[in-house]
Amino acid sequence: MSAIHFSPEEFNTAIANGPVIADFWAIWCGPCKMLGPVIDQIAEDLEDKITVGKIDVDQCRELAVEYGVMSIPTVIFFKNGVEIKRFVGVQTRDKLLDAAKEIE
Repeated sequence: MSAIHFSPEEFNTAIANGPVIADFWAIWCGPCKMLGPVIDQIAEDLEDKITVGKIDVDQCRELAVEYGVMSIPTVIFFKNGVEIKRFVGVQTRDKLLDAAKEIE
């Protein structure tokens, strides 16, 4: 299973209802393209534990502004609606999986 492509409504519902890893990205972003397969892998690894999704900053500009996303890719970890951790730039799968343990 690959990451979900969140609409603003889906995103707000998801973070209110459990742990979420959110990848803020854009189609034109080279580093985002590098991180994309890693995010999809993590979605498979954590399929039954954590919701993993992507937010296209061009289509969901309000969410990017609301969460202070200044550079992409930005990956934000949420637990119970609260931001727990944030990474900016391309990250390794292992680093993101380690961070995911904090929100499981």
